[in-house]
Amino acid sequence: MSTEPTASATVPADGPSVRIGALVPLTRPGWIEAGRHVLAGLEAAVRDVNDAGGIAGRQLELLVRDTAADPQRAAEAVEELDRLGVAAVAGEYHSVVARAVAARADALGLPFLCSSAVLDALTDEPSELVARLCPAQSHSWRIYADFLLGAGHRRIAVATQPSVYWAAGVRVLRDHLAPHGGTVVELDTGALSPAALCEELVRHDATALLLLVGHPEPAVPIVRAVRHDGRLTEVLIGAPAGQPEFAEWSALLGADGAGVPFLRYLPERLGPLGARVGAALRERLGEAPSFVAFEGYDTVTVLAEVLRTAGTGRKTIAEAWPRVGVEGTRGPIRFSRSPGIIVWQWAWPPVQVVDRDPAAPGRFRVLHTG
Repeated sequence: MSTEPTASATVPADGPSVRIGALVPLTRPGWIEAGRHVLAGLEAAVRDVNDAGGIAGRQLELLVRDTAADPQRAAEAVEELDRLGVAAVAGEYHSVVARAVAARADALGLPFLCSSAVLDALTDEPSELVARLCPAQSHSWRIYADFLLGAGHRRIAVATQPSVYWAAGVRVLRDHLAPHGGTVVELDTGALSPAALCEELVRHDATALLLLVGHPEPAVPIVRAVRHDGRLTEVLIGAPAGQPEFAEWSALLGADGAGVPFLRYLPERLGPLGARVGAALRERLGEAPSFVAFEGYDTVTVLAEVLRTAGTGRKTIAEAWPRVGVEGTRGPIRFSRSPGIIVWQWAWPPVQVVDRDPAAPGRFRVLHTG
């Protein structure tokens, strides 16, 4: 299968195919590694669906578009995919881009299944067309805050960049930590160099620094600065958004990148389906699949079940979100309306707090589950 951003990822068999639009970041400034893993999962599932007979004998076809983390580009891609007659759109990793996709898809009457963007406010108004597989940020980041409290951290610093996503994360952490005596101080990486940020950590006597910033810049230089400052040897570095999940993190940071807890949406042990898919994804990627790759696979698994049971009409697809039930790679998937979430939501995927083992950075340790 091709991963060319403007090409089909599968070649349809004779007769009309059922088309799904796939939106993923494949070029900078998008997080290319995350986009590659989402796409690998999407493509692997399309292959399995077609090997099993497709959708009522019709091949499933994936039309891939590169969002490059650009909301406007993503919205234009949705319009193009709408003109091409896709039954639904799926994917995306960046929350601000997923918001743009959801808004345009909703306006066009086009179902959207979001694979991997966690921002609670995926839409401004309730939508019957939009569903999401990954957990909402308020759910998973509260679990991360519980991990911090359980590890004895009350004075938390967060390195931040301007973003709706990062700002929402700060609010979740602050609201959850405050009743337990926790404090959160924001350190603006636009105004502070890594060295100056280290000075602020000392001044505030922080016991933990959370990276609410982009990767590799400025996350990597910040980690290096903190790790090599003798005054900060006891400070925990954390990355709730999941940067250390990917191989690039370890390649850039080596031992400095170990022991950085992050959120991962996998069960402690995969079942038979997850294990089989994991092996296939490893072969496809040439490396261990991230949880994002499993999210991509589950996205197509859900859409295929909806298309088989409800048909390929957009209205019937949207009406099927609350009725669909399917076994995913990480457990049974069903959608509901969760409190405070105005799209159809899988409540909830498994959530872990994990780090790379300092004794063997290629190995992950599960520190907390929720």
